Amino acid sequence: MNVLVFGATGMIGQGVLRECLLDPGVKLVATIGRTATGQQNPKLREIVHKDLSNYAAIEEKFSGFDACFFCLGISASGTTEETYTRVTYDITIAAAETLCRLNPKMTFIYVSGASTDSSEKGRMMWARVKGKTENALLRMPFAAAYMFRPGFIEPAHGEISRTKLYRTLYNLMKPLLPAIRRAFPNQILTTEQIARAMLNLTRRPYPKHILEVPDIRAAAQLT
Repeated sequence: MNVLVFGATGMIGQGVLRECLLDPGVKLVATIGRTATGQQNPKLREIVHKDLSNYAAIEEKFSGFDACFFCLGISASGTTEETYTRVTYDITIAAAETLCRLNPKMTFIYVSGASTDSSEKGRMMWARVKGKTENALLRMPFAAAYMFRPGFIEPAHGEISRTKLYRTLYNLMKPLLPAIRRAFPNQILTTEQIARAMLNLTRRPYPKHILEVPDIRAAAQLT
């Protein structure tokens, strides 16, 4: 299986890349982003591309993939709706449209977020934009498309968020994580669980196309 990973330098993307490289069924992992991950592995091919809203110049590198794990995103905190839409919707859809045309048998998995608004009419800007993005992806003729809506995400193997606020929150909450897991079992996932769920869904179907935390956990345990 050949896998393409967007956002491999972010916290979730780091975890996804790790599991892809470890999975014996994955033969090739290509990452795409504005910067390289810096990792070295015989399976890994890194594509550095500055304009993530236009892939015409590198289309030849986008063929031959079985799955795309789209982990790229930004925090909505302090971000205008225009900027958030450009990154969350425009970049995602530009990539998905290209990949769908070149890889019609592909499984596309998008990391969204808990409380995403599928109606696209709610009060929270980020939730509306995420909902619009999910809806557009689900209309595309991929072989399969899944929207992941994680809540609190725990780094499983030292993954580090690129967002300073998130890094600070993780450090503050780390001693409390065992208690949080017990108190809110349906609100927390590890980066490894998210990655394993993605890999499993490329090999067997799941009855839902929008996966909340319990669904992602269940998909991670599929055999």
